[in-house]
Amino acid sequence: MRFSTKASALAATALIASAVLSAPSFAAPATAPAAAPAPQASAPAAPPADPKAVVATVNGEKITIADVQDAVGNMPDQMRQLPPNVIYPMLINQLADQKAIQIAAHKDGLDKSAEVKKIMDAAAANALQNAWLSREVMPHLTDAEIQADYQQNYAGKPPEQEVHARHILVKTDAEAQDVIKKLKAGEDFAKLAAQVSTDTGSAKQNGGDLGWFKKQDMIPAFSDAAFAMKKGEISSTPVKSQYGFHVIQVLDTRTDPIPSLDSVKGKIRQALIQKYVREAVAKATAGVKIVRFDPTTGKPLPDAPVPAAAPAKK
Repeated sequence: MRFSTKASALAATALIASAVLSAPSFAAPATAPAAAPAPQASAPAAPPADPKAVVATVNGEKITIADVQDAVGNMPDQMRQLPPNVIYPMLINQLADQKAIQIAAHKDGLDKSAEVKKIMDAAAANALQNAWLSREVMPHLTDAEIQADYQQNYAGKPPEQEVHARHILVKTDAEAQDVIKKLKAGEDFAKLAAQVSTDTGSAKQNGGDLGWFKKQDMIPAFSDAAFAMKKGEISSTPVKSQYGFHVIQVLDTRTDPIPSLDSVKGKIRQALIQKYVREAVAKATAGVKIVRFDPTTGKPLPDAPVPAAAPAKK
């Protein structure tokens, strides 16, 4: 059991942010093929420069250098390290296979299937949404903006204090008093935690050790007590919270150093994506009229204020 008050990002924002991440500009690499086919002897070592150059046809449908370049962009990084004379024919074969499958699907009339059309329409709508979100968000993800966020939220803030503590959690004040009495008599904290603590997570795994944490990471009652204690000190009175009664020992204290820009750049980028996705969604919804209906009566529902998204924790 972790006594954390860290807020997670709203599910809706996370879903929309993941849509941006899946857009072409953020696209994750495609799954690598199981085995690379042997390069054809007739294939050039590297594709010509003209993106319109035709490298293969399938029933007359063209595959161009631009198609191959797009496929390269979706390859995992490790696959891109292969020599061009391996990558190039491999992708042409893969694109030809895909064309052949598409032709077979059209021949069998799958494009007219209601189920397939529904999937295709959903994919098209998703691609359009992703493209718009990407256009709205990407211009903000600059080095200058990341640097400014770092200066404001990391370099510009004073170092935070951290505490390394462990605890024993019990149900009643009397039980906690008994734990304190036993600890004062010399009983081992970790062994006692394993025996009596109701916090089965930390108590059973590592003797009640909660690791390092900042003040805002824990519920107020617990943090206030822990941060008021000195290294090696055990709480002289039980600390009451909604979880029960805690007996705390502070193992150490420290000042958390300011992280380097490189170490938090990815975290800042994700926070900026969430921020600008929320702004983009607000912009889109402000330009339309949204009416919600009661599913049982079919009548329009009165407009209700939408809760503001909680800012992501830095």
